Amino acid sequence: MKTTKFTRIAVIIMVILFVALSVMSCVVHHSHSNGSGKIPPGQAKKMSGSKSAKAYAPGQQKR
Repeated sequence: MKTTKFTRIAVIIMVILFVALSVMSCVVHHSHSNGSGKIPPGQAKKMSGSKSAKAYAPGQQKR
């Protein structure tokens, strides 16, 4: 059985696509933001250097 150029190229392209998709699926996303409710008010206070955590508490924010 002879392998044609088209079959060989198709196999190479499929392998490249498989490797590319495997690498892209390993991406991890992290988001860090102050005062958005994702971190406790005390930790946000420590990160900003404030003396009070009141400004970072969800119930204490003025709109």
